[in-house]
Amino acid sequence: MKEQLTAVFQQVPEGYIAFVEELPGTNTQGDTLEEARANLQEAVQLVLETNRALAEEALRDKAVIREPIALIS
Repeated sequence: MKEQLTAVFQQVPEGYIAFVEELPGTNTQGDTLEEARANLQEAVQLVLETNRALAEEALRDKAVIREPIALIS
């Protein structure tokens, strides 16, 4: 199963701001649309990695079951 995320770009006087509708906290900006797109890809990766690390830390000494539920394209 592949999950599709929605990138939203808004042109502002300074360039573009961008965020992902389904992933709160994933925000960025760029001077050009292309730069904003590239920055948003990196922001998604960083948010997912950070959230995973925080969850692993919070559950370090707990018995849990982890399994993949979706691939993000």
